[in-house]
Amino acid sequence: MKNLVFGLCLAIFALVGATYAQDTGPNGTIAAENSAADDRRIADRIDGILAELGGYEEVSVSVTQGIVTLRGVAQSLADAESLTGLATRVEGVVAIKNEVTETTDITERLDPAVDRFQARIEQLITALPMLLIAAALFAAIAFLGRWISRWRRPWDGLAPNRFIANLYRQLVQIAFVIAGLVIALDVLDATALLSTILGAAGIIGLAVGFAVRDTVENYIASIMLSIRQPFRPNDAVEINGDEGKVIRLTSRATILLSFDGNHIRIPNSTVFKSRIVNYSQNAERRFVFTVGVDPAADSELARSLATQTVQDLPFILDEPAALAWINAINEGGIEIKVSGWINQHDTSIVRAKGEALRQVKLAIENAGIELPDTTYRVRLDGSGISLTVDQTPVQTPPAASAPPAPSQAIALVDTSGEVSLDKMIEAERDLEDGEDLLSARVPHE
Repeated sequence: MKNLVFGLCLAIFALVGATYAQDTGPNGTIAAENSAADDRRIADRIDGILAELGGYEEVSVSVTQGIVTLRGVAQSLADAESLTGLATRVEGVVAIKNEVTETTDITERLDPAVDRFQARIEQLITALPMLLIAAALFAAIAFLGRWISRWRRPWDGLAPNRFIANLYRQLVQIAFVIAGLVIALDVLDATALLSTILGAAGIIGLAVGFAVRDTVENYIASIMLSIRQPFRPNDAVEINGDEGKVIRLTSRATILLSFDGNHIRIPNSTVFKSRIVNYSQNAERRFVFTVGVDPAADSELARSLATQTVQDLPFILDEPAALAWINAINEGGIEIKVSGWINQHDTSIVRAKGEALRQVKLAIENAGIELPDTTYRVRLDGSGISLTVDQTPVQTPPAASAPPAPSQAIALVDTSGEVSLDKMIEAERDLEDGEDLLSARVPHE
């Protein structure tokens, strides 16, 4: 094992030594004889090369026994270091001593930069006609794309709403800009730059996408909602716990008008991911209320009486039929749940529920069934305070004059009372600057 490690170390040192020898000077065997003529030939050869290259006027070359010594100053440190590699390739050179340093003269150090700047100016002037042609082609193609994207008829006909139509226009305009860029680069014979530009654009787009992730998510949700359209204007909906009527769907948020008259703006990303309850989707809608009766009363009679009373109301639908059931029995009495169905386009749901509750109460009282009237009595004694519940109905003393009998006439329960809320929604939708992605042309989900 020790021999193996030792052998590896020797191999590594040999490799490093060979690399150092390759980088610092000529390799191979050294001739046994050397003449002054050979030294002069090497020096003349290197002087001729330096004179042809230019910029090495202050560099002197001397050769002794095949060893080249370079002295003087160069315009830059890179120029000075390049002399070693240049002299290495001359035949007969044994070793190189490079003592050339960088010049301290500012003027001489600036001369190469000025020369490069002048060369680039000359290249720009030479390429200026082609640059102008490429720029003119790019501008013409981009203008053509902008002109086509501003047409209204084809895009508005293809898209379900203005938001999607604008998206189509932007995509067409971007496509023409990219096509113009490709053609311009092809005219300049610089199509290789296109992959670099696209790669940089992809990296920038990825970084921006992470930075504005919520905005991008909201934008995509707006597109999906404008295509799906789970609700229509003036629909009564519940979104993420917020109830109201839909005013409009914009590219950023869904705007509701609550039943209290307040504006509710919900981001479209929240709307897209939330549970949406659309109360206006079907004309038939059910209301439910609870009525209580005395524990000693005939609960079946009360239940059937409530069912029949609700079903006989003129605004209640025959199908689905009204329904009542015993929901609970507690210390207050027997709870009976009552439900009925209405056509919400013709009947107000809240007024229908209130009128049905009133009629059921009158029917139960007229049938001699007592409503629960719990009395709580507090008794104080030496052991403390005890609370007892007396289920006996409280006997009220007769009044001086009997109150008027409640009206049994059925009240009007149409939707005329909700017209004011609908007018508010229509006024909001009639605003000229009001963006709306809801369209009757798109199928309703």
